[in-house]
Amino acid sequence: MDWMNQAALSAQKSDAVFFYVFGLSVVFLIFITVLMIYFVVRYSKKRNPVASQIEGHVGLEILWTAIPLVLFLSIFYYGWTNYEYMRQAPRDAMAIKVTARQWSWSFEYPNGKQTKVLFAPLGKPMRLDVRSADMIHGFFVPSFRLKIDAVPARTNTTWFQATKPGSYDIECTVICGVDHSLMLSKVVIVPEEEFKAWYFGGEDAQEPGKALRAAEAHPDLANQPMGLAVLTAKGCTACHSVDGKPKVGPTLKAIYGREAQVLVAGNLRTITVDDAYLRRSITDPAAQVVRGYPPAMPKTALTAQELDEVVRYIKTLD
Repeated sequence: MDWMNQAALSAQKSDAVFFYVFGLSVVFLIFITVLMIYFVVRYSKKRNPVASQIEGHVGLEILWTAIPLVLFLSIFYYGWTNYEYMRQAPRDAMAIKVTARQWSWSFEYPNGKQTKVLFAPLGKPMRLDVRSADMIHGFFVPSFRLKIDAVPARTNTTWFQATKPGSYDIECTVICGVDHSLMLSKVVIVPEEEFKAWYFGGEDAQEPGKALRAAEAHPDLANQPMGLAVLTAKGCTACHSVDGKPKVGPTLKAIYGREAQVLVAGNLRTITVDDAYLRRSITDPAAQVVRGYPPAMPKTALTAQELDEVVRYIKTLD
């Protein structure tokens, strides 16, 4: 788990409470440690060979009782208000039925679609109505700091609003049998347009987040740009390098913005590599073949999102 990854509003709320408590703990650790050292030196036997009786001080006793009480009440209030915040989903949140069972998760959307992976649009609130079909489970998304129990014959509710696209782990936090460790899934956050295309599409609509899952298929690219993950998953890097090394096809390094000679219907032309050229070269590679290279590139099926990510990535290869 990437502890510092705040991928949802829930993560920001939980982290705020954590750092508040952590900050108070550090302050009091330093204060008490300094006070102990002072007392050890100030009232050592060397400085006070004859012990003296110290009577109680009502003011001090009230002070060291009142201050911890106020601090503990502030911690309780801060934690409770954030807990309530995570239980009260916005009215416009999409309601997803989350069902836990030995040993899997399933998600049902308002339109009746069901998946084993939770898909959600970026920046939109999603309400989760969590229940269990057999025994107690724990629905936990570490990157969202989102944790709620799945209990038989009861529905527990929470919500989240993702702030970053990506694929995030779902885990079960309750030991629920021999395959408890395999009770895993994903929350896949995609742009709203991509989510709508799947949600309102028919049964044959392609599930969103294909580029994200492509990145997961190559763990070595997990922390790399999405465009590079798509290029790798589609086999593009077998012919096109991204570091300037020669391969079967032209390198993608520093290609954007430079001039290139291409063959168009047998005629040699000089073009400038821009967004339109990159998109055309990917979707219809035989239309304009770079001079000196064979017309061997096949057509590659990419979604609009994947094509955007690839073009965006190539533009960064200076």
